[in-house]
Amino acid sequence: MQTVRLRINDKVYDKVMWLLSKFNRNEIEIIPDDSSYIKYQEYLQNELDEINNGKAKFQSIDELEARLDNVIKNRENTI
Repeated sequence: MQTVRLRINDKVYDKVMWLLSKFNRNEIEIIPDDSSYIKYQEYLQNELDEINNGKAKFQSIDELEARLDNVIKNRENTI
């Protein structure tokens, strides 16, 4: 799949969006161009790079459950 960024004049924006909406989601996905999307995309790419480079630190299910139990224990009186 390819990604294309366009700068569209306000005069034709509605027409372009109408045309793009005629395709189904499997063919074209309209991705909002906002800073949070770009930030998350960069974060996820960095995480994937760490995994692929063997630098990622993983936790076992038991470690994760113990950590979650500890968080729940510390927060259960705040509700």
